[in-house]
Amino acid sequence: MSASQSEAYLSEDEHAGLELIRETGGIHQSDFWKELDVSSRKGSRIVEALESAELIQREETVYEGQRTYYLEPTVSDLDFSLLMAGDMLSPFIGEEEVDPQSDAFSQWLMNLAYEEE
Repeated sequence: MSASQSEAYLSEDEHAGLELIRETGGIHQSDFWKELDVSSRKGSRIVEALESAELIQREETVYEGQRTYYLEPTVSDLDFSLLMAGDMLSPFIGEEEVDPQSDAFSQWLMNLAYEEE
């Protein structure tokens, strides 16, 4: 079952949880249920449902001195298309300083403009 098919079976709370994880790019489970304004028990059930549907991944960690989990969207769930121009990945991925005058950026923009035509 694909991610989009799995999403079709989610409850309203599970959809809200998935959107929160996607929007933040990752969140600690201890903050997750607080942000959703649900009990920790209900938050855990939401996380379990999303993890079993392979829509998120959960990794054990320590946060603010407490053992918890870090929740992230699955890699296959991420959409990199906005970073692409043709088959070129944005030259700014991983760069600390951005030079808008660089040849790499100019070529990327030209490819992006060409795609829109």
